[in-house]
Amino acid sequence: MQKPELLAPAGDLEKLKMAIIYGADAVYLGGEQFGLRKASKNFTKEEIREGVEFAHDKGRKVYVTMNIVPHNEDLIGLEQYVEELYQVGVDGVIVSDPGIFSIINKTVPNLPIHLSTQASVTNYETIMFWYNLGIRRIVLARELSLKEIEEIIDNIPNDMEIETFVHGAMCISYSGRCLLSNYMVGRDANRGDCAHPCRWKYYLMEEKRPGEYFPVVEEEKGTFIFNSKDLCMIEHIPELVKAGIRSFKIEGRVKSSYYVATVVRSYRMAIDEYFKDPDNYAFDDDWINEIKKASHRDFTTGFYFGKPTEKDQVYTSSSYIRGYDFVGLVLDYDEDTKLATVEQRNRMFVGDEIEVFGPDRKHFTQIIDKMWDEEGNEIDVAPHPQQIVKMKINEKVGKWDIIRKSRED
Repeated sequence: MQKPELLAPAGDLEKLKMAIIYGADAVYLGGEQFGLRKASKNFTKEEIREGVEFAHDKGRKVYVTMNIVPHNEDLIGLEQYVEELYQVGVDGVIVSDPGIFSIINKTVPNLPIHLSTQASVTNYETIMFWYNLGIRRIVLARELSLKEIEEIIDNIPNDMEIETFVHGAMCISYSGRCLLSNYMVGRDANRGDCAHPCRWKYYLMEEKRPGEYFPVVEEEKGTFIFNSKDLCMIEHIPELVKAGIRSFKIEGRVKSSYYVATVVRSYRMAIDEYFKDPDNYAFDDDWINEIKKASHRDFTTGFYFGKPTEKDQVYTSSSYIRGYDFVGLVLDYDEDTKLATVEQRNRMFVGDEIEVFGPDRKHFTQIIDKMWDEEGNEIDVAPHPQQIVKMKINEKVGKWDIIRKSRED
């Protein structure tokens, strides 16, 4: 068995660094052109360079998304852009369109190209078509079962890597190719500007009874008929590894740094624990319980073990479950005084019970006894975004450790 790559989303430079610190083997990000996530901050050319340097210094990889379905005007500047990506040393680009593939292949033939899930690859003959054109990694369509994935891997060359999504939001449309957003609000999902109408609330109205709405299910406030649960495969690491999947992909470039750190950390622990002793591996409930402390919907295993049913939809709300707030990021720690320098991310009060965790440690709880601002003045609350404060933390912590607070407090 080969240990799979853990691939994390990077919506901006901080998320990239957080993903790598918390255990990702590689990250994927979008530049300011050609990607499918306009809602994330994305990366300037200078930020891509910095991100690549940060990742490579730690032996990790960076892939750049170029997976739009392009119109003619979208091809303008593509050659120069990929040449710049090649010069800064990105480890690969992710594409879905044959035209973009062709331009990249002619412009920078040594730049690895991965085929996006947007290309909807569902069988080994299609994989062999792309293999013969030089592609060595395919992100499979999300609509495949684990049995189908195993059959594909059994029928392709060993040097063709298979990547699949293992965690994150599920798209209602086939492999993410959606026209609903374009039709309803004029925002083209296939060019990176999805309005997420699958998360909207819908009613049923009969043509000759305008204004008279019928519930699609027994729910007086309407229903969310396209609203899928989130994919979560952390409880099935052994099956994914044994299938031969080479890269485990986490969705979420629009999600927070806290989300990225929390999810990556749990998957990193689960994968590493499995490879320590596969025969005696036992799932630790703490891993999924930690994931549930980040913003999430209820979970599903998607198509892995059969086609989704009504049980894989959320009919009552499109809102996320948010049990905890990310309130601080540790910047520094003095072991002698036990004072931590913290960048505030949400309001903290003296007297709050907080949880602190890092990349390689379980969380611990304590009460905030005292806080000081940058001038050394004692304060009762840290209300300002990214305010720098000092507080006493009883156990040793380090840079990049995260402080969170339960919303129930």
